[in-house]
Amino acid sequence: MKSSAESAPTGGIDSTRSKAIQMVKQPVSINGVVRWKDVGLADQAKSEQKERKMVVLRHEIGDVLRDVRQRQGRTLREVSHSARVSLGYLSEVERGQKEASSELLSSICSALDVPLSSMLREVSDRVAVAEGVAVPDTVPQEFAQRYGRDLDRELNSDLNDELAKGLLSGAR
Repeated sequence: MKSSAESAPTGGIDSTRSKAIQMVKQPVSINGVVRWKDVGLADQAKSEQKERKMVVLRHEIGDVLRDVRQRQGRTLREVSHSARVSLGYLSEVERGQKEASSELLSSICSALDVPLSSMLREVSDRVAVAEGVAVPDTVPQEFAQRYGRDLDRELNSDLNDELAKGLLSGAR
């Protein structure tokens, strides 16, 4: 149900001001006590801010583990057997439903043949991007080489060519 200020455009500063106020605050009466509650744009801005800041670490860890496993073309069953963890529990870790202990993470990373530090670096980069704090400038070399992502092959080739030229011209 629209208020009269929203449905009847009267123009002028007062109607614009009342629309802005209605978009931000609204009186709410509870047990005879009137309080002003944030609504409209203010609620939306607050929820967007919370969404940006609220990064759940177990979700990011699970996403990275699943990405690595799928890039290797391995099944949950294969990895769970190698890591000596139940298939159901590994699935829950990958979906971010369970917090994995450091020992379990180490076992899963070992089964995936991924250094724990590389996995944590990838998680850290993803969290930084999600928080808007930083944009990672590199992909860990271990991930790029081992797990099917030859992301910067041309760049590395060009860089090696430049280094070779520099070394050769400096040697003369």
